[in-house]
Formats: sequence, C-alpha cells, structure tokens
Amino acid sequence: MTIGRLFHKIGANEDLNFLLTNRIPRMTLTHFMGWFSQIKTPWVKNASIAIWKSFADLNLNEAKQSQFDSLHDCFIRELKPGARVIDPDPKTFTSPCDGIVGAMGQVIDGGVYQAKGFPYSLDDLLGRDTDHAEWRDGVYMTIRITSFMYHRFHAPFDGRLKQVKYFSGDTWNVNPIALKRVEKLFCKNERALLRVEIGEQKYPVALVPVAAVLVASIRLHAIDLLLHTRYKGSHVIDCDAAFGKGQELGWFQHGSTIIVFAPKGFSFAPGISDGTPIKMGQALFELP
Repeated sequence: MTIGRLFHKIGANEDLNFLLTNRIPRMTLTHFMGWFSQIKTPWVKNASIAIWKSFADLNLNEAKQSQFDSLHDCFIRELKPGARVIDPDPKTFTSPCDGIVGAMGQVIDGGVYQAKGFPYSLDDLLGRDTDHAEWRDGVYMTIRITSFMYHRFHAPFDGRLKQVKYFSGDTWNVNPIALKRVEKLFCKNERALLRVEIGEQKYPVALVPVAAVLVASIRLHAIDLLLHTRYKGSHVIDCDAAFGKGQELGWFQHGSTIIVFAPKGFSFAPGISDGTPIKMGQALFELP
C-alpha cells in the first residue's frame, strides 16, 4: 500500500482519523513540526515535500517560485502575480484566503456554531473582557484551509488593522471530524483576533485565525512579531495599519482556519454555502 493510499484510508475512517490526529501529544508534535519543517538539508526537504504530495492534492504550479529551501518555505509559498482575481465590486467583501466554507449564518445574541449541534459564544472565543457588541447580531463564516492550500491571508476590503489580540491555547485538529466531537474547539485552540475597520463607513470586522495540530503560529506584516504558543509578550497589540483590498496581511507559519465576523446589515454573497470551496479574492459578503 502506498503512503497516499494509507493516509486516504485513515482519513476515511472517522474514529481512526480522530484518534491519530487528536489523541496524541498535540503540542509536542506541533513544536516538533515547527522545527522539522524548517530543516534546509536538501534530502530532508525533498523527501518531505514528496511525501506531502503523495497524500495531498498539492498544486505548486501557481507558486511564485519553483524551488524551496525547506518544507516550511513550500508551505508559506507566495503565488504568482495574477493567480487570484480580486472581486472589484466596491460593495463586495472578499475572502481573505483560499479554503472551504464551514459553519456560517447569523450571530444570535453572541452565539454561533462550529458544527451542527456544537455551539459556542463570542465570549468563549474572544474573551469576556473583549468588546464584541458590534458582532453580537451580525453574520459569521468559518473558512477551513486544508494542508495543501495556499496559506497566506489578505485584506477583504480597503481599511485599517486597529488591534491584534493573541490567545495562546491548544492545537486540536480542526477538520470536520473533530468539530463534530470536541465542544468549543475553536475556543480551546491558539488563535488571534484581528480587529479591522473597512470602507469609508469604518464597518467593524473581525478576522480570527485559529491554529491546529501541527499547524500553529501566525505572522502579520503590521506588527514585527511571531505569535506562537510560546509567545510571552503583550497579548493585546494596538496598531493603525492601512491596507487595500486584496493586499497580503500575513500568513500562518503552518495553517488552519479563519473565522470572519461582520456587523448586522452584511449579507452573504450568492452561491456561498457550507462546503463551498473558495479562493482568496472571491466575494463572501455584500456590504449594507
């Protein structure tokens, strides 16, 4: 049996998948992968990328470079200019990343869902000391970035990044299997709140990158810090960084999920539903 077929078999068996990706020393393995992925020894790098390709639909044709120094270098790859089309409609809020749409809908008095039957609250996710009144009756969308996808994220509209709040935490897997089994999973994992204001009306929007097993740490262009599970600095970082629609904001050192919260009055773009594959720059919401 090839490595690819083995991983496919594991992925198809929900009990085995959950066991092997969650009932393990998650944090230790995540730290190990952070170290291992940056090894630049050619045979280690080449073997790692080859194994990755064998069990994932890894497409490097869109990558800006054709050669990589390490597995990590491949993982955080940039795209060729023009590889993504940014929706130009001035009333359209676009996807900050490539991914697959997960749970989405209305925020009801601060409550949302990670999967059917598994609710969590803005208090759970962002902390009771965080002012999140602007999203308590708004809309939300979860975007899962799988291992083989492009892992940089971009501005969904013209605006400004006003504050970053970092939450250290666990690294549970965030695939649909785990989301149906672990209550308040996003609220347990490492994550960050990116508080942004968009458009002339300064609509308040939250982008919440969430880490996962083997895939943690966040790098933002606006602040000269690597946010990771061993980070000891200030967990609330004020800033005032301008960005244009489609401009790169940062990347996951490895990858995971982005949850988007928008205020009341935003509506979902046509054709977007749970399970929809999307590309960075594609329309997600329509502004009021």
